[in-house]
Parts: sequence; C-alpha cells; structure tokens
Amino acid sequence: MSHRNGAAHQRQQRRGIRQRAARLQAVDFFNALTSSQLLEVTESYLPAHRERLYPPTQTLSMFLKQVLEQDSSCQKAVNAWAAQRAMEGLSVSSIRTGAYCKARGRLPVEMVMGLARHIADQLHRQAQPCWRWRGRTVKLVDGTGISMPDTRQNQSCYPQPSSQAEGAGFPLARLTSVICLSTGAVLDAAMGPSSGKRNSELGLFRGLLGAPIHGRCAAG
Repeated sequence: MSHRNGAAHQRQQRRGIRQRAARLQAVDFFNALTSSQLLEVTESYLPAHRERLYPPTQTLSMFLKQVLEQDSSCQKAVNAWAAQRAMEGLSVSSIRTGAYCKARGRLPVEMVMGLARHIADQLHRQAQPCWRWRGRTVKLVDGTGISMPDTRQNQSCYPQPSSQAEGAGFPLARLTSVICLSTGAVLDAAMGPSSGKRNSELGLFRGLLGAPIHGRCAAG
C-alpha cells in the first residue's frame, strides 16, 4: 500500500513540475539570470558584444525556454518573445528567426556550462538534510550517447562509429555526468568521442575527479 502511495506521489510531483515548466516564460529566465543572486556570476561569463537585437543574456533566456517547449522550434521561441515584448508595450522589429539563430550560435559554451555548474552547486548546498539518503550526501554518475548534426567540424571532433559507412551516419559523442541525488541537479559533466582511449564513461568520469570543489566534482 505504501509503495502504491509513493508511486502516486511521484507521478503527482512529475506532473506538477511539467505544469510549472510549461508556464515559465523566457522573461522568467531572464529575471533569474539578472537577479541579485546570479547577476555577478552571469556578468562574469558575458562575452564582449554589441547591443544587438538578441544580446547574450536574452538569447540564453529564450534558449532555456525553447528546450522546455513541446514545440521547440526557433520560430516558436521568437514568436513567444515578440508577444511578450508587445504585451509590455515594447517594439517588435521582426519575427524572423535568422538573428536569433545566429545569436544562439554565438553563446559561449563556457557561459552555459559555468552558469549550470554554479546553479547546481547552489542547489546542492541548499538541499535539506531530510532529502539525503540515510543522512548521507550521495552523488550519482550516469552516461549516455548523443548524436549531432553531420557537419565537417562535428565529424572531426566526434567521428561516427567505424561500423557505419562513411557519409551514412551521424557524429556521436559520449556524455558522463555527476548528479546530486538529493536535488537531481547535474553538478558537472564531461563529453568526448563515442570511442577511443579515455573516452569510455569511466574514463570521462575520471576526468571529473581531478579537483573536488565544495563537495562536488569539477573538471580538472
């Protein structure tokens, strides 16, 4: 009976998380990134940029919203931001996706990863003692494989498996992450080719063990 109640509670929690995520707007992410808790960190990762239609913080906010959408198209992201601006009485110069896609391509990987690690670390630190497994701080390690667009640059960094005919497959990468069991936050991650020396899940994980910081694993 208790097992069924626990499973029902978990389903209810997942449903609530999905509903809250669906209600989030890009402006909510923008407000979070520029809040007093994150503004200094966000600004430390900002690249040198001109004041374009989509500056880095706004672009990242739109991208975060985009990946949570059932319709994750760039057009949906641009339309939603334009609608938000119109609702606030601001001008809407264009709803074409070209400028947004270019701005998204200019986002520094270091900015995205740095903010992700910082936020995950804060969540990990704020975990309630009652969330711990038998009072212990537990981290999980998990890995997966991902495919990516078949570009020359991707093929050079993440070549397709040798079992596939040249030009008939997609570049593949392996991803290994360290996860806080109490909060579900991804504390750190490493990515490498899907094959080759030191690119197994265990090899990538060993690379994350170089410098433990604040109770988490950081890239060495």
